Amino acid sequence: MEVNRIKVRVYYEDTDFGGVVYYAKYLRYLEQGRTEFFRDRGINLAECQKKGFVFAVTDVHIQYKISARYDDLLDVVTTVSEVRNASMTFDTKIYNQEGATLVTSETKVACMNGRGRATRIPAEIMEKL
Repeated sequence: MEVNRIKVRVYYEDTDFGGVVYYAKYLRYLEQGRTEFFRDRGINLAECQKKGFVFAVTDVHIQYKISARYDDLLDVVTTVSEVRNASMTFDTKIYNQEGATLVTSETKVACMNGRGRATRIPAEIMEKL
């Protein structure tokens, strides 16, 4: 199973008045993890769009376990647990500096054509996954 790790710093803009990360901000961290997963495998998402396809999120499940706080350095670990003809599933875990699990998630994305319809993942992308 291919694993991708990125570090993400929690900024003041990510938090509420108590310095706790606002729950919806984790979606951005998940997106950053998926984007870097593709990038590290030589898949440029802007180039994919130019070629007429994109990857769109169709389903997200998140479990919040412990809150992240202002100025924490988070470890976002992303793996692909399933690849199908026109979709894939990413599993992501977010840890704090001490290694405690803050969030676990499963995100499904579909390969979509320019008309917004599901399409097969191109062979050159499948090879890199």
